[in-house]
Amino acid sequence: MARVVVLGAGIGGLPTAYELKHRLGDRHEVILVSDVDRFTFIPGLVAVALGHNSLERLQVPLETVSRRHGLRWVQGKVQRLAPQEKKIYLPEQALDYDYLVIATGAELAVDLIPGLGIHSHSVCTPAHAVAAQRAWQEFLKEPRDLVVGAAPGASCFGPAYEFLFLAEHALRHHGLRDRVKITFITPEPYVGHLGIGGLANSDQLTRNLIEKRGIETITNAEITAIEPHRILLRDRPVIPFGYSMILPPFRGVPFVRASGLGNEKGFLPLLPTLQHPNYPEIYGVGISVHLPPLEVTPVPVGVPKTGQMTEEMAIAASHNIAVALGELVADPVVPTLDALCFADFGNTGIAYIAAPVIPEPPGENRRLACALQGLWVSWVKAAFERYFLLKMRWGLGVPWFEQWGLRLFFGLSLVRPLQPTVFPEQQPIMKV
Repeated sequence: MARVVVLGAGIGGLPTAYELKHRLGDRHEVILVSDVDRFTFIPGLVAVALGHNSLERLQVPLETVSRRHGLRWVQGKVQRLAPQEKKIYLPEQALDYDYLVIATGAELAVDLIPGLGIHSHSVCTPAHAVAAQRAWQEFLKEPRDLVVGAAPGASCFGPAYEFLFLAEHALRHHGLRDRVKITFITPEPYVGHLGIGGLANSDQLTRNLIEKRGIETITNAEITAIEPHRILLRDRPVIPFGYSMILPPFRGVPFVRASGLGNEKGFLPLLPTLQHPNYPEIYGVGISVHLPPLEVTPVPVGVPKTGQMTEEMAIAASHNIAVALGELVADPVVPTLDALCFADFGNTGIAYIAAPVIPEPPGENRRLACALQGLWVSWVKAAFERYFLLKMRWGLGVPWFEQWGLRLFFGLSLVRPLQPTVFPEQQPIMKV
């Protein structure tokens, strides 16, 4: 019996554990390790920050679902990972593994910009969303300027756009819109770029909504510091605010950085099969994974790793581990990195589609690259949130009917067979 350990129980970790259990059954042990006791649907935190939803409705107790679906659950924060020993060190115990999946997400690099996370809010963690909600309620009592945006190096811009439009919609609902100047600050070269660029009509649809709602924008913006009630930009005027929500850049978690597994930012460089090039028994899933930049922009932006991309990695990693253990007679697979992002903007929404996010070979056109607008997007996002939480309770990773629906309605696939790829010597990167 092999022991497979999954580190992290978020949108990457918990589905990966379920997929592994589905493929391996009781013939092997699947251990889920998390430093928190609840799964949280992170894409729903924007609504929590604005008081539209409660945090509890987005959470699932990990001990309960692990016991129900045959996982061994261990709560604890990883202190050290020793890949040569195949051992994980927690505060009160050490775990051996035969295969390891790192799906811990990332660390928020708030220290890179003075005042970031101190004088501004974010929606990246449950605690941050709750703090942002408390501050938002106070802001509604004495509304002043509102600033929303992202710091240089940020890689997931969807939550910034959602917060921007949902906050504007909320201010209208409360009869306060005419009292609040709203400014959107982004390192993107243009609105709707999203860290990937090349999405047909994405910039036009996004800009039309911004102009229609009377929002000022500053692109190619490099935040240098955030002080009480003002944001400092390089070579730009100071921006005052009464409330600000600024997404931070990410980096790899501390134990990955200390283990030597990560690159200069602590993200995992992986082979197409999601295996670490030096330790083939170690796999990576989700935000912890390195993706190569798509283009050089005046202000650095990262490549997003959406929930759908993370689910693709969950399928691929679990499939490949099952193949390695002899439980599946099949060829290895790789994630397609097709991405579909539903952004709820209140009385409308935009679905951003990039298939794949990283063209292969580089420079080629994507199979699909567009944006679609309509109120239906908000409905679909709300429905998907409920569906995702249900499948986390039911022990479903990425079931066949979800994969079938994505292919039928959007022409998207999640994994494909491995194809030979030549990697530059000593420079392993994830390349699909």
